[in-house]
Amino acid sequence: MSDLNTLFEAAVANSKNLSERPDNPTLLKIYALYKQATQGDNTEKKPGFTDQVGRFKWDAWEKLKGKSTDEAKQLYIDLIQSLS
Repeated sequence: MSDLNTLFEAAVANSKNLSERPDNPTLLKIYALYKQATQGDNTEKKPGFTDQVGRFKWDAWEKLKGKSTDEAKQLYIDLIQSLS
């Protein structure tokens, strides 16, 4: 368990040092996996229509509902490693 957390922390650090900025869909996936891994299922209120970025982020996180935090951490690690 602690190995997964260590790898996750390293992936979070690595996500800030990627050689290229990922495209927007990938950035949303990174955001959503991070939120799912650290907070679990999305319980926040959906942002209003005028907050397009907030809605995209909310929707991306919402799609991960039901994934365990460990599963989200592993997916996050795999995604960051694939981008490095």
